Amino acid sequence: MGKKTKVAIAIAAASAAAWAGSKALSKPQKRSDKDALQYDHPIVLAHRGGSHLAPEHTMAAFRKAAELGVHGFEIDIRLTKDEEIIVFHDEYVDRTCDGSGRVADLTLEELQLLNFGYNFVDLDGYLPYREAKQSIVTLRSLLEEFPQMLVNIDMKDAPDTYEGGLMPSKLWRLIEELGVENRVVVTSFFDEQIDRFNLYAQNKVALGAGQGEVKKAYTSFTSQFGHLYHPKVDVFQIPSKFGVFALDNANFIRFLENLNIPVHYWTINDVSTMEQLLAAGAKGIVTDRPDLAVELLNE
Repeated sequence: MGKKTKVAIAIAAASAAAWAGSKALSKPQKRSDKDALQYDHPIVLAHRGGSHLAPEHTMAAFRKAAELGVHGFEIDIRLTKDEEIIVFHDEYVDRTCDGSGRVADLTLEELQLLNFGYNFVDLDGYLPYREAKQSIVTLRSLLEEFPQMLVNIDMKDAPDTYEGGLMPSKLWRLIEELGVENRVVVTSFFDEQIDRFNLYAQNKVALGAGQGEVKKAYTSFTSQFGHLYHPKVDVFQIPSKFGVFALDNANFIRFLENLNIPVHYWTINDVSTMEQLLAAGAKGIVTDRPDLAVELLNE
């Protein structure tokens, strides 16, 4: 037996021993049940209220989606200049309304003067909300108007900004005041924001995965050391692909399910992809076309 062969065998043996040792010492810790995630069938979450059917993040969209029979909403939130939490995605208001400016530089009163349906084009190419003004929606008003809905809340303000620094505590205080701990999920692309929020919430609210958590889980899944992954969140709301990585893998879904973590996919707007994801084990579809998703689940 040559020297190189002996070295290779020794390395393989050491790797196997390390794997066996870590397997014996580390037991995967399932996440505890969260009331917001207790459902026995796949669910439909209207993305920004269903932004292909009505202006995104407006009451027109949320009401239309509710009438269709969705199980909840997927929304984004930002903080205004006067520290009000509004339901809005972009840093600037220009794209969706008849005004301009950065959300954090505008007060709620200033935002309420704008029409957030101004630039919406419907499926037929019309501008039906240009004359029918759609006002900005606050998170408080959304949670109060739809007490039956699950609401997935994505904190958009970056943690290194003034508004981002305030958001986790502001959001927790509102959730606690309204008593909606059991029907919201709180997440962010920034894992740091989720951690900050949970310093206040203390695991009383279901948490969604940030980008760092998704990377960590997928890396663990594709390695031989999946048993070393200890999740910090309760649900994965993810795209079907993340860079070069395919996340719509039935085995990956099963890996997370074994940790009591359901998987929701965004933003899925065609029926064939919805069917494929549901067949793979997805527990939720986040969509701009809630009409299509609800019809599919009702078949």
